[in-house]
Amino acid sequence: MAAELSQDEDKLYLHYRPCTPANDYVMPRVLLEFGARSSGEPHGRQHVCCDMAAAQLDGVLFPEATPIVMDVARTFWEKATAAHVYCVQQRLKSERFARHWHDLNAIVQNQRFAEVIDRRDIAALVAEHKSWFFSEKAADGSNVDYHHAVSGNLRLVPSGEARAHLETDYAKMLEGGMFDSTPPSFDVLMTACAELEERLNTAAHTPAPITLN
Repeated sequence: MAAELSQDEDKLYLHYRPCTPANDYVMPRVLLEFGARSSGEPHGRQHVCCDMAAAQLDGVLFPEATPIVMDVARTFWEKATAAHVYCVQQRLKSERFARHWHDLNAIVQNQRFAEVIDRRDIAALVAEHKSWFFSEKAADGSNVDYHHAVSGNLRLVPSGEARAHLETDYAKMLEGGMFDSTPPSFDVLMTACAELEERLNTAAHTPAPITLN
């Protein structure tokens, strides 16, 4: 069988036969989550095409679709707050977590990133949602305050052993072959995230411009 499904509570796993040797970090399966803790808002339709379509192979047509996907601003703030929790907890709860920092840096390169920073309403929405459904404790035992984080106190760069553990996870991710182009080194990525952290916190403390009609 080319593919088969398995279930684990509210998760479905689509296992497929890989064309190349599988890696422990990037397993040959697709995870479908059906939990009720994600609102999926805001969202919209996004045109998607295959990467191979650019090759323009004679006689080969690649499928295209326009699925409903989560808004990039929501995705960004979800990942930013996940990174913040790791920084204040100072521990990895699971492997395959370094991708969030890579994704944050990738979104920064997108032409819509200026719009993402301006969407303070989405940052607040994510903070409120996670306060209810993803309560976490910091390393000192205090509750993680998501509202405080997105209001100019976001931490995106871990220190000490937490940074070392994240660097190890990042190295495993690169060895797993997740990328078809060379991603930044871990140190370069952390420098970019430090700049992003400062940019986001500065923007949070800057009053929104007043528009006169």
